[in-house]
Amino acid sequence: MLRLSALGDVCNLVPTVRALQRQWPDARITWIIGKAEHSLLAGLSGVEFVVYDKASGLAGMRRLWRELDGTRFDVLLHMQQALRASVLSLGLKADVRVGYDKARAKDAQHWFTHRQLAPHPRAHVLESFLDFARLMGVEDLSLEWDLPLPGEAIEEAGAITGDAPYLLMSPCANPRLRNFRNWSAEGYAAVIEHAWAQYGLKTVLTGGGSTLEREMGERIAALSRPEAVIDVIGATSLKGLLALIASARVAIAPDSGPVHMANAMDTPVVGLFATTNPDRAAPYRWRDFVVNRYPDAVRAYLHREPDEITWGQRVRHPDAMSLIRIDDVVQRLDALLTRSDDRKEEERPDEA
Repeated sequence: MLRLSALGDVCNLVPTVRALQRQWPDARITWIIGKAEHSLLAGLSGVEFVVYDKASGLAGMRRLWRELDGTRFDVLLHMQQALRASVLSLGLKADVRVGYDKARAKDAQHWFTHRQLAPHPRAHVLESFLDFARLMGVEDLSLEWDLPLPGEAIEEAGAITGDAPYLLMSPCANPRLRNFRNWSAEGYAAVIEHAWAQYGLKTVLTGGGSTLEREMGERIAALSRPEAVIDVIGATSLKGLLALIASARVAIAPDSGPVHMANAMDTPVVGLFATTNPDRAAPYRWRDFVVNRYPDAVRAYLHREPDEITWGQRVRHPDAMSLIRIDDVVQRLDALLTRSDDRKEEERPDEA
């Protein structure tokens, strides 16, 4: 399997790995993956990882080719629609190379493969990955993740939160991408106040160590009461973040890795979507709780109807996320917390 990035996408790919393992439990699975993505998924059972650091460029590709020079794969699943990944695939030995159908094969990926997936218009990203298993004849496509959480990651999370219930909030998408996916500090602070006042939930702020993320965390904390916020932006490992997400009552984030990490850990999550289409990229098991202002953004900033644009087209406008209202987020949060409480009540053993 060749899929280098990103954090959310590799989480969405894991159910395909599990489907392949159920169909062929003795198959040897090698996953060529990016450096950060490997740090998130390291220890995934039944998978041998080969790490490619994208910053290493062609020199890193040559090292990887030498590492795998003695290996010939029966099948290469080329699951990354990017020219860099296609160039990397050229140095791998495989009897059959499977890629996306022409409609989904960005950067002419279909030129680098022998067989293409059946067309699947308007597919969710997770379903697009499962299409590889479908092509290979896998019958059981039930969703399973079972992501590994080492003890040190659980300890890392516990040292931050103790035993108290909490809301996890990851306010920023990847700061290296000019994708305009971030909501406002004022909006996040209002949700933090609601969670504290109505439910007694502290909010743990998480994210990377970039200047943008740290400054966002500082603004949110300055607008919130101190006892309601724990700011650990830039202070956790990826496994530690995964552990924090796994134990949270609810997670809130824009279209970014943490919403899909929450989905993988079956943690209720409110995804904030305006610049990307949630029908394609929402946290899969929690799609009904997404705040979806994407159709409004398409009309306001692309001056089109959603069914008139290409599938997956983004709205790259700095004001798009401002279409999300505080009440939108609060309503989804209330619904998830109520649902969570109802589930706990159902799971409580009957009293004698």
